[in-house]
Amino acid sequence: RAPAAYYDSDTLEVLRRIERDMGSHYRVNGRETRAKDVQLMFADMASGAHASSMVRQGQISQLISAKPAARRAILEEAAGISGLHARRHEAELKLNAAEANLARLGDVVQEIEGQLQGLKRQARQASRYRNISGQIRETEALALHLRWVQARDLTQQTNAALDEARAQAAELTRQAAETSTALLEAEDKLSPLRQAEVERAAALQRLNAERLSIDAEGARAREMAQSLAARLTQIAQDLARERALASDAAEQMARLKAEDLNLVAAGEGQEARLAALSDAQNEAQTGLTALETEADRLTAEAADLKARKAQLVRADQEAQGRLARLTRERDQAVAELAPLDAELARLPDVVAAAEAVATAEQRQAQAQIMLTAQEAHTQGLAQAERAARPPLDAAEREVQRLKAEAKALSALLSAGQSGLWPPVIDLIQVTPGAEAALGAAFGDDLDVPADVGAPVHWRHLETHDQQSLPPGVTPLSALVSAPPALARSLAQIGVVEPQDGARLQALLLPGQRLVSRAGDLWRWDGYVAAAEAPTPAAIRLQQRNHLATLEAQTAAAEEHAHGVRQAFHAARLTHEQGQGAEALARKAAREADTTLAAARQALGQAERARGQADMRRQSAFDRAQNLEGQCLDASRAAEAARIALADLPDLAPLDEQLHAQRLHIAEARTQVSDARASLETFRREAETRTRRRTAIQSELSTWDARGQNAQAQIATLEARQSETETERAQVLAIPGMVAERRQVLLSLITEADAARKEAADALALAETDAKAAASQSRRLDQSLSEARETRARAEVQLENARERLADIIATAREVMDCEPEALLARADWRAGDPLPPLAQTEAKVEKLKREREQLGGVNLRADEEAQECETRLTTLLNERTDLESAIAKLRGAISALNREGRERLTGAFDTVNENFQKLFKTLFQGGEAHLLLADHEDPLQAGLDIIARPPGKKPASLSLLSGGEQALTALALIFAVFLVNPAPICVLDEVDAPLDDANVERFCNLLDEMTRTTTTRFLIITHHALTMSRMNRLIGVTMQERGVSSLVSVDLAAYGVQPAAQAAE
Repeated sequence: RAPAAYYDSDTLEVLRRIERDMGSHYRVNGRETRAKDVQLMFADMASGAHASSMVRQGQISQLISAKPAARRAILEEAAGISGLHARRHEAELKLNAAEANLARLGDVVQEIEGQLQGLKRQARQASRYRNISGQIRETEALALHLRWVQARDLTQQTNAALDEARAQAAELTRQAAETSTALLEAEDKLSPLRQAEVERAAALQRLNAERLSIDAEGARAREMAQSLAARLTQIAQDLARERALASDAAEQMARLKAEDLNLVAAGEGQEARLAALSDAQNEAQTGLTALETEADRLTAEAADLKARKAQLVRADQEAQGRLARLTRERDQAVAELAPLDAELARLPDVVAAAEAVATAEQRQAQAQIMLTAQEAHTQGLAQAERAARPPLDAAEREVQRLKAEAKALSALLSAGQSGLWPPVIDLIQVTPGAEAALGAAFGDDLDVPADVGAPVHWRHLETHDQQSLPPGVTPLSALVSAPPALARSLAQIGVVEPQDGARLQALLLPGQRLVSRAGDLWRWDGYVAAAEAPTPAAIRLQQRNHLATLEAQTAAAEEHAHGVRQAFHAARLTHEQGQGAEALARKAAREADTTLAAARQALGQAERARGQADMRRQSAFDRAQNLEGQCLDASRAAEAARIALADLPDLAPLDEQLHAQRLHIAEARTQVSDARASLETFRREAETRTRRRTAIQSELSTWDARGQNAQAQIATLEARQSETETERAQVLAIPGMVAERRQVLLSLITEADAARKEAADALALAETDAKAAASQSRRLDQSLSEARETRARAEVQLENARERLADIIATAREVMDCEPEALLARADWRAGDPLPPLAQTEAKVEKLKREREQLGGVNLRADEEAQECETRLTTLLNERTDLESAIAKLRGAISALNREGRERLTGAFDTVNENFQKLFKTLFQGGEAHLLLADHEDPLQAGLDIIARPPGKKPASLSLLSGGEQALTALALIFAVFLVNPAPICVLDEVDAPLDDANVERFCNLLDEMTRTTTTRFLIITHHALTMSRMNRLIGVTMQERGVSSLVSVDLAAYGVQPAAQAAE
C-alpha cells in the first residue's frame, strides 16, 4: 500500500525536522515531502497515531458511546480508505473550483465579446478625434503667431517709457540730497540744547524728590513717637502684673509649708496603731473559720440524709409507675395475639402462587423459541434485501452517469447560442460518421442562422438545373437532413474516399467541392485542406449524435433500473413484513416476560406477607412473656424501697443544731467585718497623708519657679522701660531738624525751575527750524518715491512684456516645434494674405475644442486594444475547452474513488464481521454477535451498529448491554479490526480499566489466543494486578530514594509464569 514512488524500497523511513521560526520539514527515504502527503501515506497504510494497533486510553468508552456514523471510522481504518476520503474531498474541491471557473470563464467570454464591439466603436471615434485635433493645432499656431506679434510691439513701447522714467528719477534724487544736507545741520544744533534742558530738568527732579523724602522722614518720626509712648504704657502694665505674680508665689509657698507641718504631726504613731488593728482582724477571722467548719459538717450530714430519703421516695414511685405501665403493655400484647392469628388465616396460598409461576415460565420459554425462529427468518430476509441493493446501486449509478454525461453535453451544445437567431447547424441531422465531412465542407458557415431577419443568414433559393457531380461521387445531401436553404450547397458537395479526392478534383465544376468522412476538402478552384483536426462544427455535430445515443442508452438504463428497483422493493417489503412478524413475536415474548414477572412478584409478595405475619405473631408472644417477668421485678423493687424508707432516722434535731450554729457564724462575721473596716480606714488615711505631702513638695517647687521667673521678668521690663524713654526723647527732636532742611530745599527748587524754563525756550526755537527743513525733505522724498515707482512700474511692464514674448517663443518651440517666424507655415497660412483678428482666431480654437470635447472620452488605443481583445477571446475559448475536459476527468476520478472505497469498505466489513464473531465467542465463551451497516444504503455513508447476544440473553444493541459486556464487546471489535491488518507491535493503553476481575481474566485469555495465532508483540500499559500477573515481562518506574527514579524490569517467564503478552508497564 506504499505510494508508487517508493515501490522499489523495502522500508520506508519518515523523518520530521522541526526548526525554530521555520516550521516542520518531512522527508521519506531522503526525499522532501509535504506533510499532507505523509498523512495520506499513513492513512493508506492504516498506520500512524490513529492506527488500530494503537489502542489509546478511553477508546473503549468512546467506541461504546459513539453513534453508528462515528463508529464507521474504525471500519474505514481497517479498509485503509482514510486516504481515499482525503483524495475524494480534494477532488471534489477541485471539481467545484473548476465548475466555478467555467462559469466565470463564460461570463468573461461574454464580457470580452461586448468589449470587442465597444472597442470597434471607439476606434471610429478616435479617427474623428484625430482630425479635429489636427485643425485645432493649425488654428492654435495662427493664434500663437498673432500673440507673438503683439508681444513684440508691446516690448518696444515699454522700453521707451522706461528710459523717460529713469531720467526724471535722477533729477529728483539730486534735489533730495541737497535738502537732506540742510536737515542734518539743523538736527546737529538740537542735540546740545536738548542735553542742557534734560540736565536742568533732572536737577529740579532731584530737589523735588529730596523734599518729598524730608516730608516722609518727619511723618515717620511722629509715628515712631506715638509707638514708643504706647510701648511705655504696655511695659508699665507688664511690670505691675509680674510684681503681683511674685507676691502670690510667696503667699502660696508659706501656706503649703504650714500644711506640710500639720500632716507630719498627724502621722506620728501610725505604725503601732496599724499593727493593733491588724491583730484584731486576724483573731476575729480565726474564730469565724472554726464556726464555718462545724456548720459545713452539719450541713453535709443533713444533706446526705435528705438525699437518701428523696432517692428512696423516687425509687418507690418509679417502681409503682413501671409496674402499672408493664401491666398495661402485658395486657395489650396478650390482646394482639388473636388478630394476628386471624390475619395468618386470611393470607394467600403460597403453593398456588408457585404453581402460577411454573405455568408462566413454560409460556415464556415457548414465546422465546418462537422469537428466536422469527429473528433467524428476518435475518435471512435482510440478507436477501442487502443482496438486492448492489444491483440497484449499480443500475442507478449507470443511469446517473448517462444523465450527467447527457446533461453536460447538452449544456455544452447550448453554450454560446443566442435565442434570437439559432444557427443552422442546430437544424441539421447528419448520419453518424459524416460529421467531419459536413464540418470541412461548410466550416463557420454552419454558425449562420437560416432566419431571413438576421443580418447574416442563409436564404432559400429555388433549385433549377444544376451541375452534376463527377461520376461515382455521393452527394452530401444523401447523408445530411438540412433546411431547404442549404439544398443547393449540399447538392454541389460530394463525399469520396481520401485516396480518390485528388483524382476527382480535376473533374469539378465551378462552385463544387469534395469532402471525405475524415474531413479532407478538395475545391473546384484547386484549394485543398487535409484532415488534421476536426472543425468546431464537426465536433458539434458529433456531440449531437453522441447526445442522441446517450438519450437512447439512458432510456434503456432507466428501464433496467426500474426492474431492479421493483425487485429490491419486493425484497424490502418482504423484509419489512418479516420485521413486523418479528415485532409481534417480540411483543408476545415481552408479554410472556411481563406475565412471568407478575407471577414471580405475586409469589414473592405472598411469601414475604406470610413470613412477616409469622414474625409479628412470634414477636407479640415473646413480648407478652417478657412483660410478665418485668412486672414481677417491678413489684419486688417497690417493696424494697418502702422498707428502706421506714428505716431512715429523724431530721429535726439535726436541723435545730444547724440553725444555732448559723447564728454564731453571723455574729462572728459581723466582728470580722468591723475589724477589717477599721484597718482599711486607718490605711486609707495614712496613704492620703503621704500622697498630700508629695503633692505639697511638687507645688512648692512650682511656686518657687514662678517667683523666680517673675523677678527675672521684672528686671527685664525695667531695663526695656529705660531704653524706650531714651529713644522717645531722640525721636521728639527730629521734627525741628526736618523743618529747617525743608526751608533750604524750597529756595533751591525755585532757582532750578527758572533755569529749566530758559533751556526749554531755546530748544523749542531750534526744533521749529528743524521741522521746516524736514517738511521740505519729505515733499522731495515723496516726489522721488513716485518717480521711482513709475520707473519700477515701467521696468516690471518691460519685464512682463519680455517674459510674455519669451513664453510665446518657448510655447512655439515646445508645442509647435518651430521658431515664431515659422508659425504661419505651420498654420498653413500664406505670407502675403491678411491676418485675421486674434479674438476671432481664439474663438475658432475654442469652437474646435468644444467639438472635440463633445466626443467625450476617446480611446486612442482602441485599434490595438481590439486586436488584443480578439487574441484574448481566442485564448479563453481554448481554455474553456480544456476546462470542460478537466471537469469530465475529475468527475471520473471521483466516481472511481467512490467505487474503490465501496469495494474496499465492503470487503473489510465482511472480514471484520467474521473476526468479530469469532472473538466475541472467545471472550464470552459462547453467545453470538454480528455487525450491521445501518442508517444509509450507501456503505460510505452508513453507520456501524453492533448486535450482540451474550450467553443466556436476548440479542440487543451495544447500548442495552451491561457495562462489562459493553467493554468486552468493544474490545472484540477493536481486535477484529486489528486482525485485518496485523502490526508487528500493538500498544494497549489501560484497556482493562473498565473491566472487573472476571472480565480481566477473559481479556487475558484473549491475549493468549492472539499471541498463539499471530506474530504480534503486545505492549500493555496497565495498573491491574491480575493483568500484570499474566504478562511475560514487567517494566516500571520506582522511587527507592526521595527524588531518585529508577527503571525496574522483571522477567516473569523466568519464574514459570505463563505469558500473555510480551511486555507491560
